[in-house]
Amino acid sequence: MAEKSDWQFPVEMRPRPEDWRFDLDGALDAVVQLRAEIPEDAFTAQILGTERVGNGVVIRDDGLVLTIGYLITEASTIWLTTNKGVVVPAFPLAYDQTTGFGLVQPLAKLGGVRPLARGSASACRIGENVVLSGHGGRARALRATVFAKREFAGYWEYVLDEAIYTAPAHPQWGGAAAIGSDGRLLAIGSLLVQEKVDGGMLQGNMLVPIDYLEPIFDDMLKLGRPRREARPWLGMYTTEAGPKLVVAGIGSGTPADRAGVKVGDIVVEVAGEKPAGLADLWRRIWRLGPAGALVPLKVLRKSALVDLAVHSGDRNDFLKKPHLH
Repeated sequence: MAEKSDWQFPVEMRPRPEDWRFDLDGALDAVVQLRAEIPEDAFTAQILGTERVGNGVVIRDDGLVLTIGYLITEASTIWLTTNKGVVVPAFPLAYDQTTGFGLVQPLAKLGGVRPLARGSASACRIGENVVLSGHGGRARALRATVFAKREFAGYWEYVLDEAIYTAPAHPQWGGAAAIGSDGRLLAIGSLLVQEKVDGGMLQGNMLVPIDYLEPIFDDMLKLGRPRREARPWLGMYTTEAGPKLVVAGIGSGTPADRAGVKVGDIVVEVAGEKPAGLADLWRRIWRLGPAGALVPLKVLRKSALVDLAVHSGDRNDFLKKPHLH
């Protein structure tokens, strides 16, 4: 996740202060750069790398930073950099696997950065313009348009009932801030996406709405994760290939690995019922109970049907925990 330090958006793509009813530069200063170092033996190191660079958003007067959780998962060291060049160490305070949000606490003052107030993505309409900003001020801020609000399902056992999709794409989407017309934080950048539109391909970003943070915020601060039962997790990376649900990867030592699930297997049934798609697959698994529940799978493997019983686990048990030095 390396970064070019000198890149900028063309002037015509950047937001102009006169087009917004809030202090644009003040809002952009709340977006900080986040650099995380992860041990080489971490569970997520092979997929996400050992050095991760992205963004975070200051959301509280004490400097608390909201980011996307994959940047800080299993991090041993985190550094935050402001638009004024202040660099401080930080601690990975919390991570919620259900929403994908992460919280980071700076271990020193950020130099007068004002927090960005949290808004609500529910008030954001399709077709509305937003500012999508990474660290670096106006030069790395993009005037984007919301082109969809809909469900998102990820291969890593992840579903959002409603995500926000914006275009054009921001090249530093991880932890980027989507700022609404009222100057409030609407969503946090998660992914680069490609959509088929009028025979062509539209490149944009998927963002996690800020609304998902409010119900879990206090628990995240106190416990490092929400106070809810962990969902059953398999460690089975699955993708949609037309109507088929194909296992594209298996985490080493995960419940799916121990149960004998193989790359290339096509998932046909969960607990005797056929899933309608990727989101339905994960939801059917989660309905079987909390982490530890038995997940009966039927897969198609080289033209033969195979029945498997996966003893699910808690994803958090496979991750390195932060240590405050």
